[in-house]
Amino acid sequence: MSNIQASLDKTRKEMEAVAITDNIRLGEDDRSIVIIDQVKLPNVLEYKTITDLESAYQAIKKLEVRGAPAIGIFAGYAMYVLSKQDEDLEKEEFLKKFRENREYLNSSRPTAVNLSWALKRMDAVAEDNKEKTVKEILEQLKKEAVSIHEEDIQMCLNICEYGLSLLKDGDGVLTHCNAGPLATSFGTAQGPFLLAKARGMDIRVFADETRPLLQGARLTSFELDRAGVDVTLICDNMASLVMRNGWIDKVFVGCDRIAANGDTANKIGTSGVAILAKHYGIPVYTLGPTSTIDMNCPDGDHIHIELRDPDEIKTMWYEKPMAPEHVKCYNPSFDVTDHTLLSGIVTEKGIVYPPFDVNLKKLFDEE
Repeated sequence: MSNIQASLDKTRKEMEAVAITDNIRLGEDDRSIVIIDQVKLPNVLEYKTITDLESAYQAIKKLEVRGAPAIGIFAGYAMYVLSKQDEDLEKEEFLKKFRENREYLNSSRPTAVNLSWALKRMDAVAEDNKEKTVKEILEQLKKEAVSIHEEDIQMCLNICEYGLSLLKDGDGVLTHCNAGPLATSFGTAQGPFLLAKARGMDIRVFADETRPLLQGARLTSFELDRAGVDVTLICDNMASLVMRNGWIDKVFVGCDRIAANGDTANKIGTSGVAILAKHYGIPVYTLGPTSTIDMNCPDGDHIHIELRDPDEIKTMWYEKPMAPEHVKCYNPSFDVTDHTLLSGIVTEKGIVYPPFDVNLKKLFDEE
């Protein structure tokens, strides 16, 4: 075993001691995917079994499974499970159904690049093996889906190590939305906090509740509190005050898509946090695997921003509606943080510093 692999195995054991690790898995029957239903957290920790195309689509659309890397993992398993159910079809019909399923799943959420990235990987396997039997194609699809998951685990462990290298004992860190194990395998932006806990470091985390879907309140604070991390939940509009108070040393956030120039799409509100941090002289880091970097997307203006149901603002979390029935709502799921506001981008290959248009490209040139 190499020293690098031994180190990763050690990190994995440390993370397994503090993190949720079974948020997505292939069912024992090979015909289902089992997920933690994130919509029901933190009050109910419930596992949900997905077996058909519409349930898979709705699981992504309704955020039962969410977080860019987790969506990619789920998509890989979903394509295998759905194809497994078509194993008795003639090959041409089998491949036709495969492509239809891929296109439908790809339409569920347009911003997170990991969805299309994982689906393209599964599609490439089907295409590369189309001269083989359906059984042989299925074997290769399963192998690829498992590889997507295992690769994410390795990427997260590396990101956690690189992210932790930016922190020191006693740091206060603000985070927005959720980029922990629930959204990935072991976490990107929240992973270093868990690793710090496992290694006895004292890190204080301030978690924005993250309107309108409250991933920070429901998921980040749930994960960190469960692991024993010192976490304080704040409303989104309190970030400026805690920064002014001197309680924040760094900002760690996740990402759903990174453009070639370093502009980053993340949960709505991230851009505002970065602007505030710039004012107070606080470094901002976005953490995510290289699979979220879209070198075909030149800048943030070319990132499609998903618009969601207005009722998420007006009624979703309330016993009674909190806005007039006919009032208009604007409910974008993401915003774009300009690359000039970022101090660095933490990937599994290392920390990328400005100029991002040059140094992000180097990540892929080295492959």
